[in-house]
Amino acid sequence: MSPWEPPSSPAPAAGGPLLVAVGGGKGGIGKSVLAALLAIECARRGLQTILLDCDFGGPNLHSLLGMSLPRETLSEFVSRRADSLAALAVPTPVPRLTLVPGPRGTAGDASLLHQQRVRLKRAVGTLQAQVAVLDLGAGTHYDVVDFFLLAAHGVLVVTPEALSVENAYRFLKVAFLRRIRNAELSGDVEELLQEAAREGGSGARTPAELMAHINREAPVAGQVLTRLVETFRPLLVVNQVRTTQDLALADSMCQAARRLFGVALEPLGALHHCDTLARAVRARLPVIPENLGVEAVTDLGRLVTRLLGLAVVRGTR
Repeated sequence: MSPWEPPSSPAPAAGGPLLVAVGGGKGGIGKSVLAALLAIECARRGLQTILLDCDFGGPNLHSLLGMSLPRETLSEFVSRRADSLAALAVPTPVPRLTLVPGPRGTAGDASLLHQQRVRLKRAVGTLQAQVAVLDLGAGTHYDVVDFFLLAAHGVLVVTPEALSVENAYRFLKVAFLRRIRNAELSGDVEELLQEAAREGGSGARTPAELMAHINREAPVAGQVLTRLVETFRPLLVVNQVRTTQDLALADSMCQAARRLFGVALEPLGALHHCDTLARAVRARLPVIPENLGVEAVTDLGRLVTRLLGLAVVRGTR
């Protein structure tokens, strides 16, 4: 079978795209590569897929698809020179996959105004596709966290390195706090959150302690926030796996997320280190099946099968 013949896979139900956001606490962890691979595999399975480069600090998805940066990018939408994201979507070498390229000239000025962020979030939800994969920037800026929370499935990428793990936990904490801060809160609860956010404050040291504190001090609000937090179920992908110990990282991180944050972080899967993939990225070759090793193709297939299965189980499809 040709790499581009779609395997039998039921298409998601109509009603807007399945939103998948790929983020991580730091750069250099393979986040953009994973976003591209997920989108390519969804398209390969016969799903109309759109890939959005939302990395305002250094967009590179076009390179991973073997393309030059198109003349019109997300910059046109942000600056209101384009009325829709659809007007910016360009075909890729992969059938059924289009790309909204990342903005030009944003390095060093990688943040959106609040109004720009709101407009972009609304536009993403109206995309005419079955699956939309968002590649987010590194770090914990609102431009990253808000789009991670917008998606039906936020995918957190981590590598088996101490710094990457540390930054992933920081990302989870910021996303957790941002999610409950976005809720309609009373003044007392808002004050509790602000106190917890202050370094050295007398408030809770961890999100789990914060929720326990709010439940004690404001039980009604605590019940509302508890239900809200229960819907925050990010997915974890361990990238650059080389050993069985690396594979075990997913379970240990998910257990820690539950203990420290009260967050149901779920393992989506892993991507083993692949020299063939690394060479393709360095050579600016498209990250398509022909340029991947067998193990990477197998890993990717498992990731997407589980992702689409979760979409059905969770009711996002």
